Amino acid sequence: MSAAVGAVSTTMDVPFNPHVEEELKNNNGILEKEKLPQKDDTETEAEEEDDDDSKLESDRELDLGPQFSLREQLEKDKDDESLRKWKEQLLGSVDMSTVGESKDPEVKIESLTIVCPGRPDVVLPIPFTAEPKKSLFILKEGSQYQLKFTFTVSNNIVSGLKYTNIVWKTGVKVDSTKKMLGTFSPQQEPYTCELKEETTPSGLFARGSYTAKTKFVDDDGKCYLDVSYHFEIQKNWPTLQ
Repeated sequence: MSAAVGAVSTTMDVPFNPHVEEELKNNNGILEKEKLPQKDDTETEAEEEDDDDSKLESDRELDLGPQFSLREQLEKDKDDESLRKWKEQLLGSVDMSTVGESKDPEVKIESLTIVCPGRPDVVLPIPFTAEPKKSLFILKEGSQYQLKFTFTVSNNIVSGLKYTNIVWKTGVKVDSTKKMLGTFSPQQEPYTCELKEETTPSGLFARGSYTAKTKFVDDDGKCYLDVSYHFEIQKNWPTLQ
């Protein structure tokens, strides 16, 4: 499901298809009527993932030229007053302790949290340590939720940070989301993003176990988080421990 810049604030969610019940019912009807062979969940999810990776590859076709470390960028043309002011406006107040000689930025996802009104926050562990096929969390059907996450940026500017999330139920892709989060300069304090509030689907066909895959990738194709996990939607909230 899901895990949001610089000076730009945005929102994030674990998106679901509000018509998931109808879609699943239709899919089941087609399979029964035509008796089509069904692929297992792993094979189907791998194909869907390849499609989304191909889309990300096409987004990186533009050659932006040679890269420089942020320190080199700050030193370049330092005698040109107009360029210096432009860089200051672009970068803001950069903490030089977070700037290295590396040309590659480093983004560390610090936390992913699911916020539901009237319920304790669900903080997902990073790195994920969930057992295979075991649900990482449970949400109540028809309930409001909001995803909040924090991350730090160091070494260099990260350009075009994207969030992608794919959700499957019984091998059928019920949602695929890609959000452009933006460009961030390095700083010691973490960035915090909150996505807009969403509602989980409801109904008999919406309940059950889901599989999700979440990624954070930049314009250069560098991946900072790539996790798969399981969660559930049930009729009621689980009993608090």
